[in-house]
Amino acid sequence: MFIQTETTPNPATLKFLPGREVMVGGNVDFKSADDAIVSPLATRLFAVPGVEGVMFGYDFVAVTKGAPEWQHLKPAILGAIMEHFLSGAPVMAEGASPAIDPDSDEEFFDEGDETIVATIKELLETRVRPAVAQDGGDITFRGYREGTVFLNMKGACSGCPSSTATLKHGVQNLLHHFVPEVQEVEAV
Repeated sequence: MFIQTETTPNPATLKFLPGREVMVGGNVDFKSADDAIVSPLATRLFAVPGVEGVMFGYDFVAVTKGAPEWQHLKPAILGAIMEHFLSGAPVMAEGASPAIDPDSDEEFFDEGDETIVATIKELLETRVRPAVAQDGGDITFRGYREGTVFLNMKGACSGCPSSTATLKHGVQNLLHHFVPEVQEVEAV
């Protein structure tokens, strides 16, 4: 089994591509070993000293590190991913939902803004999320109020030094172009 790695704009996060589907029908972002108990793969990765975050996308695993350097962590992470897939164990425990998001709360927006929100969600789904997934992250809609769009940033996007630029110059400009009511984009 050959696992490719890619850097992300976040120097603390690497993207691992095992050459197979990882998470079909969504993604999941684990911020701690306690969150990871629903996933044998995430549990195995959090057992590697220095791993502080794990995100599964359709065909990738994004791993966020703490203090150790990648040259020390990367071999252990590659080994854990390889062992997991060769064992035939599932990525998620049976009965665990692939849309698990420990930080998720209900979406919020005013009833009169339903059309605006639908357009924002469509733009995020078709134009923003595919691009962000290439960098090992994800951005999801959280809410809309008085011209401000609130987004959840996951994986490599969470804590990325360039995430502010991505939000302000990329996502905000795109949304404002198609939805003039959008004045600002904020991460939550």
